[in-house]
Amino acid sequence: MIDILIIGSGGAGLSAALKAKEENASVLVVSKTHTTHSQTCQAQGGINAVLETTENDSIENYEKDTYKASHKLANKKSLKYFCENSKQTINWLDSIGVPFSRDENNNIAQRKFGGTKAKRTCYSSDYTGHKILHTLYDQCIKNSIDFKNEHLLLKLLTKNNTVTSALFLDIKTGEIVQIDAKTVILATGGYGGIYHNFTTNSYATTGDGIAVAFKAGAKLSNMEFIQFHPTSLLNKNILISESARGEGGYLIDSKGKRFIDELKPRDEVARAIYKKYEEGDKVYLDLTHLGKEKIEEVIPQERRLVLDFLKIKMEEEVIPITPSAHYSMGGILTDEYAQTNIENLFACGECAQSGIHGANRLGGNSLLEIVTFGRLAAKNAAKKAKEVKCEEKNENNLETEKKRVAKILKKEKNEDFYKSKNIIGELLFNKVGLFREKNTLEEALKYLEEEKNKIKSMGIEDKSKEYNKNLVEYLEFENILLLCQIVTNCAYKREESRGAHFRTDFIKEDKKFDKISICKLENSDIITTFEEIK
Repeated sequence: MIDILIIGSGGAGLSAALKAKEENASVLVVSKTHTTHSQTCQAQGGINAVLETTENDSIENYEKDTYKASHKLANKKSLKYFCENSKQTINWLDSIGVPFSRDENNNIAQRKFGGTKAKRTCYSSDYTGHKILHTLYDQCIKNSIDFKNEHLLLKLLTKNNTVTSALFLDIKTGEIVQIDAKTVILATGGYGGIYHNFTTNSYATTGDGIAVAFKAGAKLSNMEFIQFHPTSLLNKNILISESARGEGGYLIDSKGKRFIDELKPRDEVARAIYKKYEEGDKVYLDLTHLGKEKIEEVIPQERRLVLDFLKIKMEEEVIPITPSAHYSMGGILTDEYAQTNIENLFACGECAQSGIHGANRLGGNSLLEIVTFGRLAAKNAAKKAKEVKCEEKNENNLETEKKRVAKILKKEKNEDFYKSKNIIGELLFNKVGLFREKNTLEEALKYLEEEKNKIKSMGIEDKSKEYNKNLVEYLEFENILLLCQIVTNCAYKREESRGAHFRTDFIKEDKKFDKISICKLENSDIITTFEEIK
């Protein structure tokens, strides 16, 4: 039996794997896709830290900025650890070979992001996530860490509220596989992908780990807080990073007028842009004044994306943009040790609600979170693994899951889940999007319940076992539908406006909701409550 099973191979999973190796734990990383295909590689802008060379800044300022952005929902204890360790995290990444951009004195260069008082975002041009991910993977190979790719998580097995194993669909062979471990770390990414066709997330980002953990008894928290990124390419949903505004880009309407401070927090900027569209206007990102030489130096990837997908040279023309669902602040609730409410089950990265972002995330904080809390989760999982006694392998659940998947393969297709997935993505964007209200949320909940009842009529056309993408996407759809219900339910219960959650029928922040939302599964029902921040 291995010491630590890590599910997910993005920045959080790979950081955890390297730390587990440092702790002399045996480790296996299992992921749905291939290792370098995670959402981390799409993080363009940068990673925050207060370094020795950061000007006019301090750990205290960093904590204050992040807590302010969280709208009082960050956990101060976790936030302190996060900010205090930022320098150490960047130095570690630098030491293992992440090619950070440098200033004229050869110090790690930093740029200013929205909602901050200082230039504290370290970067590698606009390939920061990509460079971090590939460097971590190189180090994993160097340290002989074992991987299993193309395995979809189906179920977490628990005994006496303690995780013992995980079941996966081996996508390549169609077999159901059980992996036993002393401890499990979930690093499976967020759930922004449930806004299908209205998100910057990849199609593979379907929140599987969060849905599976919920069904196993894990508490979810703050699921109503979805960050809509202000600038994605119009009709393409391709991210143009905050680095474009951080380097001096303007937001203008169709008359060429600037209408908001581009470096306000993302929730405010995204809502201002969305309002322009509601008024029948359009919004553009203007970088023409920067010139090609600077653009090529600081945001070359963004220039290439705009040229490839819109045939626009950003040094010559303005870029049509729109907000898209981008990041999920909620997730599996973890404590200051990255531990969930299930014994020996840890979570880190975007699938976790680690108490950092609260109601709104500052740009540059997600990359720092995945590395910092990935390593923290591994450190504590390795410590826990030493206390765990090996038990006999329980294969009853394996047989049950084999029968469930076999039954899905035999189902007739009377309803098309792909069609439902498209409709639900649009429904969420319009009714559980940047602006929400009681009536639209009730309509969404009603529709989602009807879709849940239709699942028994939804089948798949491809009956083959090997590489059955149709089966994988059906299983993902079940997770998407569950998470849509949870998100909408939480948005309905939080009767106030706070950060990324804006209710037009409750437009002010309400002190009685200075609490985190909690979702639990009880007798097949989704139960939402609110708890004080511990």
